[in-house]
Formats: sequence, C-alpha cells, structure tokens
Amino acid sequence: MDSDRPRNNFYLANARWLGAGLLCTFGSSFGQTYFIALFASQFMALHGLSDGDWGTLYAGATLTSAALLIKAGQLADTMSLRKLAMLVIAGFALVCVGMALHESIIMLFVMVLGLRFFGQGMISHVGMTATARWFQARRGRAIAITSLGYGIGEAVLPALAVLAIALVGWRGTWVLAAAILAVAFGGALWILFARDREPQGGETSGPAAGALGRHWTRPEALRHWSYWALFPGILTPPFIGTVIFFHQAHVSGEKGWSLVEMAAGYPAYAICAMIAVFIAGRIIDAFGALALLPLFLLPIGLGIVLLGTSDAVWIWGVVLGCIGFGAGFSSALNGAVWAEVYGTRNLGAIRALAVSAMVFSTAIGPAITGLLIDAGITLERQGVVMMLWCVGLSAIFVLVARRLRLLIAAPA
Repeated sequence: MDSDRPRNNFYLANARWLGAGLLCTFGSSFGQTYFIALFASQFMALHGLSDGDWGTLYAGATLTSAALLIKAGQLADTMSLRKLAMLVIAGFALVCVGMALHESIIMLFVMVLGLRFFGQGMISHVGMTATARWFQARRGRAIAITSLGYGIGEAVLPALAVLAIALVGWRGTWVLAAAILAVAFGGALWILFARDREPQGGETSGPAAGALGRHWTRPEALRHWSYWALFPGILTPPFIGTVIFFHQAHVSGEKGWSLVEMAAGYPAYAICAMIAVFIAGRIIDAFGALALLPLFLLPIGLGIVLLGTSDAVWIWGVVLGCIGFGAGFSSALNGAVWAEVYGTRNLGAIRALAVSAMVFSTAIGPAITGLLIDAGITLERQGVVMMLWCVGLSAIFVLVARRLRLLIAAPA
C-alpha cells in the first residue's frame, strides 16, 4: 500500500506528485509531431520548402535530438528534479520564442531540434522518471495518471492551436505557447517538485532494486540480453504511430477522404489511449509491468492492418482507436518496466537510451515508409507487414517476460 489512508484516497493523497508527472507529459505536447505539423504549411511557404525538404529537415532535427538525449537524460539521476524541470521548461519556452522570431532555414532547424529535445524528449523523461522513482506499490496507477498528459494534449491542443493561429497568427501562437510554458507550467512545476515523495506503507526507503536484487547501471543493463530483447518492442509503437499521422495526406489521397473527415477520428485515438493507460495501470499494480509485454503490440498491429479493410471513412476512427489503445499500453509499460527490471537508482540513465531510441524511431519511420510509398508499396500493404511484426514480437515476448520474471524473483 502506498498510504495508510483508505484505498480510494490514493489519488488525493498523492495529488502533488501525480500532478507533477501529468504536467510534464502534457507540456511535452508543444514539441510533439502532431502539434508542430500544424505549422508545416507556414514553414514551407516561408522558406520555400517542398514536402520532402521539410520532412528531411524534421528528421534531421529529430535524430540530433535523439543523440543529445542519451547524455542529457542521465541528469535525472544526478540533478535535483526540480532544478532539472526548471532548466528544461526555460529552454523549451526560449525555443518557442525562437520559433516565433526565426527567419532563416538554419534557425528553423535549430528551433525544431530544440522543440524535439526539450519537448518530446526531456520534459517527458523528467516526468516519467520522477513518477517511476516516487512510486513502488502503485507505480502502474501513478504512471497511468502521468501518461494522461499525452492524451489530454492530443485531444485539446490541435483545436486550440488552430483557433490561436486564426486569432493571433502562427508567430503569435508560438509566443503564446512560450508564455504558457514559462508561467503556467514553470510556476506549477516549481511548486509541485518542491518536495520529493517519501516511501509509504510497505514501500522501501531509498532507490528500489531491480532484477537479482541489484541496482543496475546503464553499462550493466547494456551488457545484459534483457535490454536488447525489450528494445524492438519499445521502438515499434512510436514508429507505427508516427507513420500513421505523418502519412495521413497519403491515406487521404489513396482513400478519397478529406482531411476534415479524417479529423473526426482523432478523438478516438486520445480517448482510447487514456482508457488504456488506466487499464494498464491496474494490470501493472496487480501483476507487474511484464504482464503487459506480450499484449501491448497487438492493438497496434490490429489497427494498422484494418486500414486496408475498408474505404469507408469510419474505418479511420477505428484504426486510430486501436493504435491509441496500444499507445496507452505502451506508455504505461515504458514508464514501469525499466524500474521493475533494473531498479530506480540509475533509472534516468537507463531510460534515457530507450527514450532516445524511441525518438530515433519517430524520425526514421516516416522516411522508410515514405520511400516505400514512392516505390509503389502503399501504406495498406506495408501495414500487413507491420501487423505480422507486432504479432511475432508478442509471441517472443511471452518467453522474454517469463525469463525476466525469474530474474526478478531470484535472490540477490
């Protein structure tokens, strides 16, 4: 138990720390693909970029961000989380101001890099690392709340951004984003991160050990088979999720759907993702994060293959709902599994490499699938291969989960 209070008071008793994690993931929205893509036409018009030019610039900035995260992510182990969160928010807000003021293509690259590094990468990493470290007995439930920030952002920010662009222009919208980050998010996180959570009930004091009763370092984790066994599955959801959003214009052309019609399906993604993180949180608390390992890729595989089953526009909502459900499972799993297997003492460094790899997958996914589309292989046909990949990995993960449970149960 996390608290001696009644069971249903868990969320109220831990509102400070749950709120800190949720705000970190919600704040990451300003650096996520779906938000930046809302300004793509303005960026391309300003700099005379083609779709390919913009995609290449975006991929390059994202890959650079992934490389920086490997080193910067370790700061979550050595620096005060409050101080780190403030530095990240400050950098994030400055980048948003830079996006509003930029005029050259070089500065566009630098600003996109900053959005991906501070937004998609570091602020999410701080929130998830803090939550996994703060909570033990109900880590799954806590990570579910933290993960809600992603779904909330996906559900509300696109519409608000479109409205802001209409009212104050695209540059004004980025200034507004900077102000919100600096004042609202910065102020709230300064307060919420002021105090670390103390162990409660049956939780252990200090960092929790992982498999074999050890506090794993990143080099030790990298030398162990388990880290690399987990990696393919960890990379798959961001790869497929980014691909389906990035190539929505291609889907629109192939299916004859308008982008306005397709927009009606986006709430299905956010709602299903939010439902899934709560289900996943309960599963993690009851059975451990490894219970999700053979399951979390199946909804994503189902979603991507359903794209080829109908030309009716309603199938788009079903596709996004399935992928969103899998993304919710994946978010909860990624928040908990590293702490469960490797402990929390060096969690920032161990998660940093995984986060970097996930960012890398969001960069190469659109590029690889785009080249295949150019070669005449439609996204529907690629979806069959992606579905088989998900099913095959899920079968392998049954064995991986079994072996990891034995390691976790083994005496120190």
